[in-house]
Amino acid sequence: MSPLTEVRYGWTQGTAPSGSPPADPAPLPTAAPDTSGIQLDGADYTILGVVGAIALAALVFAFVLRREVLAAGQGSARMQEIARAVQEGAAAYLNRQFKTLGVFAGIVFLLLFALPAETLAQNVGRSVFFLLGAAFSAAIGYLGMWLSTRANLRVAAAANDPASGRGTAMRVAFRTGGVVGMTTIGLGLLGATLVVLVYAGEAPRVLEGFGFGAALLAMFMRVGGGIFTKAADVGADLVGKVEQNIPEDDPRNAATIADNVGDNVGDCAGMAADLFESYAVTLVASLILGTAAFGTKGLLFPLIVPAIGVVTAVLGVYITKARTGESALTAINRSFYISAGISGVLCALAAVLYLPGSFAELGGISPQLRDQPGSPALIALVSVIIGILLAVVILKITGYFTSTEHRPVRDVGRSSMTGSATVILTGISVGFESAVYTALVIAAAVYGAFLLSGSLAVALFAVALAGCGLLTTVGVIVAMDTFGPVADNAQGIAEMSGEFEGPGAAVLTELDAVGNTTKAITKGIAIATAVLAATALFGSYRDAINTALAEIGGTLARQEFSVYAPNVLVGVAIGAAVVFLFSGLAINAVSRAAGAVVYEVRRQFSSKPGIMDGTERPEYGRVVDICTRDSLRELATPGLLAVLAPIAVGFGLGVGSLAGYLAGAIAAGTLMAIFLANSGGSWDNAKKLVEDGYHGGKGSEAHSATVTGDTVGDPFKDTAGPAINPLLKVMNLVSVLVAPAVVTFAVGPTASPVARITIAVLATAVIVTAVVVSKRRSTAITDDNAEDEGKVPNGAV
Repeated sequence: MSPLTEVRYGWTQGTAPSGSPPADPAPLPTAAPDTSGIQLDGADYTILGVVGAIALAALVFAFVLRREVLAAGQGSARMQEIARAVQEGAAAYLNRQFKTLGVFAGIVFLLLFALPAETLAQNVGRSVFFLLGAAFSAAIGYLGMWLSTRANLRVAAAANDPASGRGTAMRVAFRTGGVVGMTTIGLGLLGATLVVLVYAGEAPRVLEGFGFGAALLAMFMRVGGGIFTKAADVGADLVGKVEQNIPEDDPRNAATIADNVGDNVGDCAGMAADLFESYAVTLVASLILGTAAFGTKGLLFPLIVPAIGVVTAVLGVYITKARTGESALTAINRSFYISAGISGVLCALAAVLYLPGSFAELGGISPQLRDQPGSPALIALVSVIIGILLAVVILKITGYFTSTEHRPVRDVGRSSMTGSATVILTGISVGFESAVYTALVIAAAVYGAFLLSGSLAVALFAVALAGCGLLTTVGVIVAMDTFGPVADNAQGIAEMSGEFEGPGAAVLTELDAVGNTTKAITKGIAIATAVLAATALFGSYRDAINTALAEIGGTLARQEFSVYAPNVLVGVAIGAAVVFLFSGLAINAVSRAAGAVVYEVRRQFSSKPGIMDGTERPEYGRVVDICTRDSLRELATPGLLAVLAPIAVGFGLGVGSLAGYLAGAIAAGTLMAIFLANSGGSWDNAKKLVEDGYHGGKGSEAHSATVTGDTVGDPFKDTAGPAINPLLKVMNLVSVLVAPAVVTFAVGPTASPVARITIAVLATAVIVTAVVVSKRRSTAITDDNAEDEGKVPNGAV
């Protein structure tokens, strides 16, 4: 087959050999850009030094904010006792989870050595930085949990103090998130900078391991924490609110401590790790594609952009303050807009000052790219602005569909007047509709960046740079997200202590409702980041295949990748199906764990009559143990599915089917994640609306209907939905890592059909076994001791 030439909308072939019919054009070139020879000069090392110093400064600023948060008042002895119980439960859960995940990470570390790499140094570095990425992800998750379980007490105390009140409570909650946000961007930027300093042109391949470690740990923390928190929340609501007609955080409910623990291990630890891996994976994709598109400057510019984000994040955290009579959400949104706007201006200046005006001035790129028209500076500038604008637009869309101030949530609240069924239907319709608009906006951003260049390599880098632009807002985004569970926990501590009335309780109710909206907004932005990173990783997948083909001198026929080819369409269908299966497994896991919680709380109410009149203390620890046990038990199946499904498809059906698999997963995952997050957010805030006195208020039939909606929405928005983000990136990174092996076993002199099929069969067998074992556990809400014929044990209601 003759050499290939890249064109704007696909691949075409050069002149066929004389006397032979035109060969079927191949979709991939037979050689990939060689970036291993890229050398850094003194100016480059200076830039890396400045970026590294900014990363360290972010960590120092996080420490300063941490001291400020911990210096706030801690309230009464009763409040401190409740907070200690939450702290102990959260720490015990994460410690057990990390022990479980440590074994898994060790196995993956060893398996990475078995995958082919261009040099031994790359192989060792990829495996070592896999552990570093996993360790950073775990550390950020643990920090988010540790600080949030201490800040919730301080937010409650500030809200109940007339001398401080709403302003101080809001500041402590937001700056708690600021600590986690600055640590996230500091460690992410520091890790990527260290790899570039050590490996230079080989850095992108080593960073694959760093991103994979971060994404894998984040997915496990998201799934495990989400199962824990929603099992406790659903169980507490079903027995406490619906059956016993007591408030959400009433201390008589044995699930209340577990519920508050879950907010921290799910939302704080899980989301912090999730956004860190989004940060790391987007940088990985940008650096891989940047070296091919822009040479040395493409290796460094993706680090400059998030470094600017560190500066604007500091500003965004410090200026967040509600004015007199102003909603807390308005104040938070204003800070986000200001920091995003400043990021856009500074990134534009960086692009103009650092990047040249023509491709001919770039070093370390292929001759074909050097001769193309266009301005690297302008392409980078517009790409980054697209990413920043995408974050702003998603904030507006998600806020509209999940805030109590707008029509969608108010419609869900009004539907409660006609019962639970209409609440469910209205919330589902909100989720479906919002998913369409958000997906279209994300698609427009991706396509807008893609249109900036006539070269596919540069266009993919533009998409990655849009992701980098969105990363400039991550510090404030993490602060917004952590704000939600901290405010929720603060209200829980206040209610359990029984010491709050009047203004203090009203402040916490307002902050809790605002937190629900900020959590939904950050989930939307996290989904957009996942899509941009996954799309950019397509370019990395293509590059990995090119490199493998060049090494063995092989080619692939066009039909291997054509969208109308059955093998690609089969891959698309399988990729979409995996997203649905993953979501179903996560929601079923919550159902099973919540069932155990329901029966335990019922058992305690029936066997200890003194609980209701306050003469006996519930056994909070038993519910925490149930949630811990069940959430860790349920981790294995979703994790194996995410890691092994791309391996089964790639080795079994080929690289074209695997490309289709990734496309189907991204498309279905985008819509599914937005639908789940926004449906759940609308149900949650509709419940808050009724509890504020609308449609009959607390204790009414409408309230009961919205509680049911919120119970359905909890695993939607806090378990399955958010876990799809790291799922997409894990599957993409696994595909990038195994692509050379797939090509090696399928094409050229090293082809081995027996080995290829054996690997696919083994991976499929493990997935099937894990799913079968998982499905053997009952999905009904029943006690573990209940008999199959459905007898209700222990006098349960």
